[in-house]
Amino acid sequence: MEKQEVKVDWVKDMAFEAHVNGHKIMLDADQSVGGNDLGPRPKPFMLVALAGCTGMDVISILKKMRVDIDSFNVKVEGDLTDEHPKQYNKIHIIYQFKGTNLPIDKLKKAVELSEDRYCGVNAVYKKVMEVISEIVIID
Repeated sequence: MEKQEVKVDWVKDMAFEAHVNGHKIMLDADQSVGGNDLGPRPKPFMLVALAGCTGMDVISILKKMRVDIDSFNVKVEGDLTDEHPKQYNKIHIIYQFKGTNLPIDKLKKAVELSEDRYCGVNAVYKKVMEVISEIVIID
């Protein structure tokens, strides 16, 4: 079993510096709760993890299928509960492709493989909340 580790060091007030795979990421809170807005809040990184995980899968699969796209992005929206501890209870993934004559069947297959087989982040999230997705082709 592979073990992965991250570390966060307290900087000051509500700011922390995260150490991830040799990279540093500053995290902080809003000024209304004692932070200085030196970096993003921690919770949205859950959405970043999902977008990055599934996005990398989809690109890898499409390359193997020899599908050429002009551009691609993954937008992830999370609905937070009103009560504490505030948590995501629904996530919506929007896969946005741009290109000419894109084969929708291959795009769907790549997304399905990522969501159902390869993306570990999605696998965990689907156990605890509703995760829905859609494919958008931009002309």
